[in-house]
Amino acid sequence: MRSLTNIYVFTCAFAFTLWNNIQSTVEDEFIANYSSSLLTNVPKNIPLCTQMLDLSHNRISGLSISEFIYLSDLQVLNLSHNLITVLDFSVFIFNENLEYLDLSHNNISKVCCLTLADLRHLDLSFNKFTALPICQEFGNMLHLEFLGLSGTMIRRSDFRYIKHLQLHTVFLTLGNFSRYEPQSLTVLTTRNLHITFAANQNFIFSLLYDGMSTSENLRIVNLRYTLSYKDFPSPPLMLLKKIKTTALTLDAVDLQWAIILQIFMLIWYSPVERLTVKNLTVRGPLGESTEYAFLPLLSSVEQLISLDGSMKALALEHVRNKVYYFNQETLYRQFSEMNIANLTINDAYMPHMLCPNRTSSFQYLNFSHNALTDELFQNCGTLIHLKFLILQKNKFESLCKVSFMTSHMKSLKYLDMSSNLLRHDGADVQCQWAESLTELDLSSNQLADAVFECLPVNVKKLSLQNNQVSSIPSGVAELKSLEELNLALNRLADLPGCSGFTSLQFLNVEMNSILTPSADFFQSCPRVRELQAGHNPFKCSCELQAFIRLERRSGGKLFGWPAAYVCEYPEGLRGTELKDFHLSLLACNTTLLLVTALLLTLVLVAVVAFLCIYLDVPWYARMTWQWTQTKRRAWHSPPGDQGAVLQFHAFISYSERDSLWVKNELIPNLEKGDGCIQLCQHERNFIPGKSIVENIIDCIEKSYKSIFVLSPNFVQSEWCHYELYFAHHKLFSENSNSLILILLEPIPPYLIPARYHKLKALMAKRTYLEWPKERSKRALFWANLRAAISINLPISSEVNE
Repeated sequence: MRSLTNIYVFTCAFAFTLWNNIQSTVEDEFIANYSSSLLTNVPKNIPLCTQMLDLSHNRISGLSISEFIYLSDLQVLNLSHNLITVLDFSVFIFNENLEYLDLSHNNISKVCCLTLADLRHLDLSFNKFTALPICQEFGNMLHLEFLGLSGTMIRRSDFRYIKHLQLHTVFLTLGNFSRYEPQSLTVLTTRNLHITFAANQNFIFSLLYDGMSTSENLRIVNLRYTLSYKDFPSPPLMLLKKIKTTALTLDAVDLQWAIILQIFMLIWYSPVERLTVKNLTVRGPLGESTEYAFLPLLSSVEQLISLDGSMKALALEHVRNKVYYFNQETLYRQFSEMNIANLTINDAYMPHMLCPNRTSSFQYLNFSHNALTDELFQNCGTLIHLKFLILQKNKFESLCKVSFMTSHMKSLKYLDMSSNLLRHDGADVQCQWAESLTELDLSSNQLADAVFECLPVNVKKLSLQNNQVSSIPSGVAELKSLEELNLALNRLADLPGCSGFTSLQFLNVEMNSILTPSADFFQSCPRVRELQAGHNPFKCSCELQAFIRLERRSGGKLFGWPAAYVCEYPEGLRGTELKDFHLSLLACNTTLLLVTALLLTLVLVAVVAFLCIYLDVPWYARMTWQWTQTKRRAWHSPPGDQGAVLQFHAFISYSERDSLWVKNELIPNLEKGDGCIQLCQHERNFIPGKSIVENIIDCIEKSYKSIFVLSPNFVQSEWCHYELYFAHHKLFSENSNSLILILLEPIPPYLIPARYHKLKALMAKRTYLEWPKERSKRALFWANLRAAISINLPISSEVNE
């Protein structure tokens, strides 16, 4: 089934190429895709301008003219993988521009023909025809290039209508094949012939021999023969003179080893230049000793390989050996001595290959996906013409031994050692590479930093993808010719420099561990034209800003920008493309940030200092400290030292310059008569030995009210300010109405200092008594004042005395 799939893929590829030739640019409005839509009929609403119509993989069982009559521009029609049983070409009579028609993988068993003059591709393969469906009308399709057919038998007369056509490709699917008339295929004129058998069939070798006499390129799929080797039909003696095939592909081959050798001998003597055998299963002969049966054939092949033939390239891919008892070394010797340019043995579980005994003509060897080890071609001096050597997916372990293997290959240019087990520990043994080696693939191995001590000095293209390289050591040998370096999928933490790679033009460091790539990369690597650094776990920080600016200056040298360059850290920026990540210059310049912070600090200090000076904050702090200390001493003093709570009706605060008014007017008028008011005056009530501040606080605490005599002299007195501050503090701490303001003389606002903001606030919010100049009003003034301070003081021992 996989082989059938391969043929189908080839057919689709050919169809795609054909469509590109028909119209290189197709707008969406000209394409109608209804594939895999579970349709049972052709839709009625197909746009009339449709040029390419895909109806594949549906359940359509019949076609009619009415379904296509209006699609006059239709050029490509795909009806494959449906349930159509009868095909009438008259359905497409109005589709004069139709060039591509695919009806493969249906159930068609009957055809009614009509000439489609412009048709270039017609595929009727994988249907249920008995005879090949070739109508006389096909002979009039002079533009036909691809023809796919299916059937269960082939007769000489089947191709008589199309033998004059110059076909590019004929594709035959032969299911349950029952009849073949010899030399029927030789009537065809085609460059490419592809034949697919459904299962084990008779006549397969007759078709193989006739196919080699028909086309330049022949492909046979499902070449299986389970009968005895004795019944194998040998090729006709005259076949070698008739063979036209130069490129032969055999896919899904399951044959006895003896038959394979017979076919190989035929091909060796023929004009075939390229032989490819895929999915090969080799079996032993039935009913006789394998070793004795092979001896004559092996001897013949051994003689054969010494002769010059047309063969230039042999490829054996996906080989499964079910022959257990023969000398494999003899077979390896035959392969090694072949006089051909290209040899491929892929996926064959081959453990070894011998060095040719004489100078070999090999220029290309592909032994990938085998079991080869470090012993391959050691001290082999006969592969002097070898240019390309592919040894990927084997079991090589020592890079040093690989270098010794190439040292005698004087013409080697390309070496692929990817997907092995290669290591290099940096031992003292010097590596010896072929001087001609310019391209080396060491990807998917186990190589670390020491690999740079063991590299060919003339290498131009080097791949170390998917290894364990964390850095490029300094002081390693210079690779002055290196132009392309692939270090993707390693452990790099930064972009490597180019000190040892002066000619480097392309660098790939994708999928490493680079958080913040160096911004000076292009300065150290001026010749680099393209840098692939995407898909790394970028940390979007200030350090990355320089790399982002580098992209803007590089002129498009970052491959994959911007989609492949995405923030991984921090978590909040994950998924953000680097082109959308921005930080301010201040945030990323430490010096500028420090200078700015220092300037802001100095400005803040200056502002605070100015406000402190303007608002006299130190003074208030000092007074608060004095208040706190006084309160603390009073709290810790013995109970006997504490005076009564209230001893005076009022404490008088005034300037010494206003003392005459206080002594001559205020005190006499308040203390005279019955119910006299007891006033606290600093001159008579301050206690000697205490500080002035303590006395002020003590007097204010022992007084029910505090009278402030306001005047221009008051605002110029420091002590008056103290007394006002402490009285104001008591006002708020005790939630009392203890302040009485007497305006002795008007105070212009400009005379009040800035630090007297409490006084300004009190004068703005509280009612004050103004000393009247007229004597007639003074009686009312005293009455109001007495009423403001009227209170019965508690009796204390101090008063009674």
